[in-house]
Amino acid sequence: QVQLTESGGGLVQPGGSLRLSCAASGRHFSVSTMGWYRQSPGKERELVATITSGGARDYANSVKGRFTISRDNAKNTAYLQMNSLKPEDTAVYYCRLYLGDYWGQGTQVTVSS
Repeated sequence: QVQLTESGGGLVQPGGSLRLSCAASGRHFSVSTMGWYRQSPGKERELVATITSGGARDYANSVKGRFTISRDNAKNTAYLQMNSLKPEDTAVYYCRLYLGDYWGQGTQVTVSS
């Protein structure tokens, strides 16, 4: 069984930065695409960024140039570096391990002055 644990969320002012982490148990991390999603109240969950096992990255248009997804296979951990945060980035952020479709419990990010 795979478990994903997100951390790094919190309250930040507009223009600030946060780095989210997603630590995975199990032995499938290095061969799986990883993704970050987010969900705001009253909205559907949306894809933020993905990174393949080979390191290819893709981003939602709303975060391009501000967010960076990365991974450390030695640590079984994926990251989401979020810069120039905006109030509209406020959401619960979830990580997903595509192989087997596992999800973390989510971490709250609030961007507010």
